[in-house]
Amino acid sequence: MEEKFFGVYKEKKYIYTENLNLGRDVYGEKLIRESGKEYRSWDPFRSKLAAAMMNGIKTWPFTKNSKILYLGASTGTTVSHLSDICIDGEIFSVEISGHIMEKLISLSEKRENIIPILADASQPHEYKEVGEVDIIYEDVAQPNQAEIIIKNAEMFLKKGGIAFFAIKSQSIDVLKKPEEVFEQVKKELTGTFEIIEEIKLEPYDKDHLFLVLRKV
Repeated sequence: MEEKFFGVYKEKKYIYTENLNLGRDVYGEKLIRESGKEYRSWDPFRSKLAAAMMNGIKTWPFTKNSKILYLGASTGTTVSHLSDICIDGEIFSVEISGHIMEKLISLSEKRENIIPILADASQPHEYKEVGEVDIIYEDVAQPNQAEIIIKNAEMFLKKGGIAFFAIKSQSIDVLKKPEEVFEQVKKELTGTFEIIEEIKLEPYDKDHLFLVLRKV
């Protein structure tokens, strides 16, 4: 198995992370054993970060000690793979839904580097105790997606820190073409971020643009 990025492995057309919680899957993903280690397959149809990797992302700031603020954690699919990678780090996982939060809490009980936070990502003062982070990841289906990542970056992201931003055009404006929405959002980010990479997520996610940003 070949290491594609730090903590991410590739075999044939599939990508994997080494399982932090041996013998347990998170979302029904395949577990395989090789050379005495256990790996979890990372499904690009269920994780936009995996989709971005499949589509050629080059920037990879994650280390075993990374401190991450994850906005829109949902049930923890992508969060769980970051947990495999950043084994000595912290993944502050913000989710607004109380029902979904129950699953995230259950996951955090098995993975100590996941810290679930029940809060609205558009109100970062609700979790100001997080402090400075190395990386922000946003996957939030709200019209004000750009405003959310800017507010959180201003409060938490270190200067020069990296942000991953999954733009969902249909959540912002269903009447505009996706390309028009993407251009509008990129303009909003000017002054806070430098855009390093732009990655379309088809065929894994329709009408999405994945941005890699650096805080200026």
